[in-house]
Amino acid sequence: MATDINMVVLVGRLTRESELRYTNAGTAVSRFSLAVNRRKRTGDKWEDEVSFIDCVLWGKQAESLNPYLEKGKQICVSGELRQNRWEQDGQSRSKIEVVVNNIELVGSASSGPAAGGNSNGPSRSSGGYQNSNQQQRQQQAPAAQGAQASKQGAPDFSGPEEFDDSDIPF
Repeated sequence: MATDINMVVLVGRLTRESELRYTNAGTAVSRFSLAVNRRKRTGDKWEDEVSFIDCVLWGKQAESLNPYLEKGKQICVSGELRQNRWEQDGQSRSKIEVVVNNIELVGSASSGPAAGGNSNGPSRSSGGYQNSNQQQRQQQAPAAQGAQASKQGAPDFSGPEEFDDSDIPF
């Protein structure tokens, strides 16, 4: 028997600020919406078609990432599709949303290099927050820099801009 797969990966921009709430049991739930563009050809013209996708993020990730989920910010989410069903005014209703398992902050709220947008901002991965942009590291508050420096045994991986090709043995 074949195994079904329910997995989705989306890269898009947040259409509004994330909304953080808590369940009665105290679990954090963050809800947000992504705008994902798709180019399609209509006759001789190419047009953008926008899809708006509702997403939900649970637990510690929801609490820690909520301040970074700002309108216009480009993010990448991976997760699974869930269909919620309910009855309203005697009619059956349903809604599909992405239950997010992993999220990465890809770009800034401003788009394009002229607006200062880049893809080297802070990102969320299995190892925690990563910040590979040297300028952002230099602009951090001195207290935050002191806290980072106090971590013993944590190597500083600066990123590709400081990588020297002469270190490669082949």
